[in-house]
Order: sequence, then structure tokens, then C-alpha cells
Amino acid sequence: MLRAPPAPAFHPWRFFRTGGLVQAKLQTAEDLLALRTLDEKLWVALSCPVKGLQLDERTLALIDTDRDGHIHVPEVLEAVEWAAARLKHPADLLKGAPALSIDAISDAGEDTRVLASSAREILKRLGKPDVTELSPDDFLKPERIFPSTTLNGDGVLAPSESDDAEIQALLKDIVACVGGEKDRSGTDGVTPEKAAAFFDQLTAYLEWVAKSAGKDIAVLGEHTAAACAAVAAVRNKIEDFFARCRLSAFDVRALAALNRQEAEYLALAAKDLDVTSQEIAAFPVARVTPDGPLPLLKGVNPAWAGALATLHRDAVTPVFGEEKQSLTAEEWQSLNARLSPYETWLGRKVGTCIEQIGVNRAREILAGDVRKRLEALFAADKKLQPECDAISSVERLVRYHRDLRSLLHNFVNFADFYSRDRWANFQAGKLYLDSRTCELCIQVDDPNVHAALATMSKAYVAYLDCHRGTDAMKIAACFTQGDSDYLFVGRNGLFYDRQGRDWHATITKIIENPISMREAFWAPYKKVIRTVEEQIAQRASAAETASVANLATATTKPAQSAPPRKLDLSSIIGLSVALGSIGTFLATVFTKFVDLPTWEWPLVVVLLMLTISLPSVLIAWMKLRQRNLGPILEANGWAINGRVKINIPFGTALTERVKLPPQARVASSDPYASGHPVRDRVIIYGILAIFAAALLLVARAERTWPFAPAVTEKAALSRALLKPIGNRPPAGKPAAPAKK
Repeated sequence: MLRAPPAPAFHPWRFFRTGGLVQAKLQTAEDLLALRTLDEKLWVALSCPVKGLQLDERTLALIDTDRDGHIHVPEVLEAVEWAAARLKHPADLLKGAPALSIDAISDAGEDTRVLASSAREILKRLGKPDVTELSPDDFLKPERIFPSTTLNGDGVLAPSESDDAEIQALLKDIVACVGGEKDRSGTDGVTPEKAAAFFDQLTAYLEWVAKSAGKDIAVLGEHTAAACAAVAAVRNKIEDFFARCRLSAFDVRALAALNRQEAEYLALAAKDLDVTSQEIAAFPVARVTPDGPLPLLKGVNPAWAGALATLHRDAVTPVFGEEKQSLTAEEWQSLNARLSPYETWLGRKVGTCIEQIGVNRAREILAGDVRKRLEALFAADKKLQPECDAISSVERLVRYHRDLRSLLHNFVNFADFYSRDRWANFQAGKLYLDSRTCELCIQVDDPNVHAALATMSKAYVAYLDCHRGTDAMKIAACFTQGDSDYLFVGRNGLFYDRQGRDWHATITKIIENPISMREAFWAPYKKVIRTVEEQIAQRASAAETASVANLATATTKPAQSAPPRKLDLSSIIGLSVALGSIGTFLATVFTKFVDLPTWEWPLVVVLLMLTISLPSVLIAWMKLRQRNLGPILEANGWAINGRVKINIPFGTALTERVKLPPQARVASSDPYASGHPVRDRVIIYGILAIFAAALLLVARAERTWPFAPAVTEKAALSRALLKPIGNRPPAGKPAAPAKK
């Protein structure tokens, strides 16, 4: 077997760091040949599924040699070494070229020379003798390369591969009896193993049939089979009848119950009767008596009349004579014993699948020499196996030449995922939703099962159902920039798959996590605003409900003179105290604020905002640092070895927010703007300025206001301590007395 050059004892591996993950570089042929020496702990992935990836499933099926639906490290190493041994320059595998030149195939050995000649033969069969390149698309129609009318060395014979009519008929019979397999041309055929199993079944079946010819088995001759079938059809019901008769002979009191109660007949009479109905069939086959025999033609249950008539014709008449119209328990046991050898033989039936072609056809096949001719055809097909296997190896090499580069850069490392000019194999497409595009979209089977593990990724994941005509699929989209204010279940978007097809997408499930630091900073204020809005809405709704109720009450009751309302002094006093407290608090705050130097005012505002937003930002920062792609892929069947982080800068690249094109201009006027926006802003800003000035004057007037309370010694001391150092009097000089 042709093998790749041995791996060097030592290879100077080079690594790169992207997104906080250290990954091995794959740039040269030496890197590929030394891949077996790379510690598996340094591979980013250890396993990936063969389904759901944006890579040719035919290529993945060729790599998946154990057919378990997953590709593991040893299978990747085997594929790389197999392809490297058949190319002049193994580094070509890292280019991912869409076509393989015949000149690129190695000519170092006989096997590779056969491979090159097979590639030329394929081009001839495709009608392209002047072309020197092959692509995977050339193998999409195998019937062009392996015509169904000629032997193709795959060990599978299709009826169309022989000109012999008897062999064609035999192959069809084999497929019908034991099943067939697809050959390289895509048609159903027969393998040597299937043919051997067919002839074994055929021989066993004819031997079993031959045993029935003896008089000790076919006791009634050609009528034996029909008699056994008639007895088997009513055996359980007749056994039940004679058991009831024996029980009634034991105690006559049970006779009425054994024949069913009158109430059961009354319930049955109330329905539309059908003699074959299940209710009637459940009754005894005939009327039970302590010593009476079983009637066969008269006085029987209508639901069983036909089966008993068949029993009389096919079994009772050949054994007891046509005049026998009833059976005793002893005669019934004698009839069963008479047919017992045939039933025993029938229960040992073998070669059941051969029944469909019949005994005569089975004997015809064994009597001729068609089996020898079939074996000769298998031998001729086997001689072509090396040449045809070489043709199949060409397809394998062409696919590896194109797809191994993509697999390695999504398995050994995740270079494609972290690059900005390539897509990873697990990225299904791009989602447009909420003025954003999400590139990290992964196809999933069951969102509920996937979400159980994807929650550990600390990413904001939205699951969407995508529909395109009658086609449907489910995806998981990661939002890594912006906010989640307008992301909710039921919102629609547009998804473009890797082939550029558009799908209607609808959010069905969301895993909530922080998306960005900006969202976390404003989250407390948004929560307060939402709470206030909800409270206002609730109170307004309650007030509206009460108003409607009062109005309804007023219209139904006669008008009455309302008693004069008394002035509630306690409410007025309480309201005044509350307003006074609020005013005092605001005045105190602004007093402290005014006492500060003007340049410190922005710092105080910033410090206050940081105090409010810092906890939310800190929690978001910790979760964004832990954001990891691994659980999202592992929920799809991957085995991820490293921590594939999605940090903040990389997350910003994966989700793009809306932005205007370069040199775009936006008109300042909006013909449908509500009111006068400029005037409204001036009024709002003016009100805020007046309110701030009023508070400032109140704070300033605290010392000069004639009605202000006297400043106590303790308050003066506190005020002095709160003043900046630059505003305090020099040491040794007493402070000026406070003005009253």
C-alpha cells in the first residue's frame, strides 16, 4: 500500500494566538507530514459530525471510515497521509483548489501511475479528452463514468450488466427475494454474498417442500393444506365452545351465564346489527349444552357461519364424510391429531422469501447451469476491480484536494472562523434582523435540546425557524453587538444561507445574556424607565376602569344631592410635610453641589452615573469575558478541545450594526415629524434651565434668607468640614460668624 513519507522525529511547530486561543499553524508540506506528531491536546477540535456542516457530505463520508457519523483525529490523519502520498507536492492540500490537475498526481510508483491513467480514462468517458483537470462536480453523475451496461469492478452485478436473459431474470429474482445493493452506476444489483444466500434459501426451501410429498405428512393429499387452514381459522373458538360445554356439565347452574345473559342480547338488539360485527363474534360459536355436539351448518353463531361451513367442506368432509354435520369433542380432537403432522411440518418452514417466485421457478433455477454462469460473471467483474478502484480513488483524491484544507482549518485550528475573509464550516449563513447582521449562525435540529448545553456559552443566542417554500430548517444565531431591546419571540428576519438563498426566519426561543458593555451601562436607567411606564400604565388603566364604573353607576342610580365635602386638614398637612421634605432634600443636595468648585460638577455627575451603572457593567464584563463558542458547537455533536472565546472586539466583528454608506447625506427636515421639533427642544431645555436656576437660587439663599432657621453649632461644623480646603479661613483666624 502506498504511504506518505514518514513524519520527522522533530518538527518546529509554529503557533498563532487569535481571540485568546493558541492554535497551530498549517502552512507547509512539512506541517502536514508532521501532523501526527502534534499533541492532540493542541488540536482545537477532536471530533465533528458529518451532517450539518458547510462541507461536501460525500467528502466527509469518505473520511468517516468507521461510518459512525463523526470524524475523529485518527481519520483526519489517515486522510491527510493518504492524499499526501499521491501528490507531487503535498502542500497543494493547503490551497483548497477547486480542481486537480493530472500533472499534480505523483509518478513515484506504479500505484500513482495507474491513478493518473485512470484520471485520463475518466476524462475520456466524460467526453473531455483534451481537458487536464478534474473537479468533484465531474463525479456527480456516476453513470457517465460507470455505465450501467458494462462491468465496473465493484462486486455488484446489475441485470443491465449482462446480455444473458436467464442471468438477468435470475438477478431480478435474487433482488426480489433477498434484496439488492447499489452499484457504482447507482442501480440495484447483487453481490456474491447475496447470491450465495439466495441459493442457500432456495435449496432449503425445496428440501422442505419435498418432505410434504410423503403420505405421513400430506394425509389428505392435495387437500391437506386447505384442511389445515380451515381448522386453524376456528380452532380457538371451537376450543372455547367445548370448554364451556364441559363446565356446564360440571354444574348446570352455570349454563345460563356460559350462553351469555339476556341483558347482553338486549343491549345488542338496540344497535344496527351486522352479522360479522365484533359484538356478535364474541358470543359462543353455538349454543352451549352439557352434552351437545358442535353443529357445523345450522344453529351456529352468524358471525362464524362462513368459517364453520369452510371447516365442514375442507376438513370434516374429507375425513368423516359429507353427511357429518356436527362434531363431538372426541371427533374434534381426532381431526386435529389427523392433521398434526402437516401442521408440524408447516411450522418448520424455511426459505420463506422464495415463496414469491414459486416452487416451479425455484426448481427451474436449480436444474440449470445459470448459477455457474453467474459465478463466471462475478469473476470477470472482479478482474476489473483494480482499474475501477483506481477510478474511485481518483474521485477521493479530487475531493481531498479541494476539501481537506477547509477541514483542517476548522479542526486542527479555527483559522477560518477567526479570519475575516473566510467562513467556518459550521457557519450556516447570515441573518438580517433588528438593523443588524449576524454571521455566527449554526444549523440545529432541536432548539430545546441544543439550548440545554448552549446556555453555558454565556452568549446571547436566538433560535429561529427558517422557511423557504416547503423547505424548513432551524438555526441558532448569536448576537454579539448592540442590545436586546427589540429582540423577542415572534420577531421576523431574513436569513441567507451559504448558497445565497433567502429564508423567512422567525425567533422561537432566546437564551438571554449580555450582548455589549454599552447595553449593560444603560440597562439600569432603562429598567427604571420601564418600571415607571408600567406603573403609570397600571394606574391609568385602574383609573379608567374606576371612571367607567362610576359613570355606569351614575347612569343607573337616580341623581342625589351630594353632601358637601369637608376639608381634610390631615391630608393637606401630610402633603405639605412630604413636599417640604422633598424640597429640603433637593435643597441640601444642591447646597452641597453648589459649594463645590464649578470644575468638579461634571466629575460628580460622572461619579453618580458610574455608581449606578458599575454593578451592571461589571457583571456584563465578566460574562462577556467568558463568552465561548465551545458549548454551542458541542450541543451539535462536536468535541471541542480548546476554549474558543468570543471576546468583545471579535464579537463586534461577528455582528455588524447598521451604518450609512460613505459620503451619504441625510436630509435634516422630516415632513412627517410630529409638532415642531426645534421649538419643542427649546421649550424643554428652557424648563430644565429654569428649574436648575431655581434650585441654585434656593441653595444660595440658604444663608441669606430671612426666614431660614439659625445654623446650629453642629451644622456649622459639618458645613465647614464639607467645604473645600481652598475655601477655609487661614489657620489661627476664627471663621466669620454666620449671618442671621
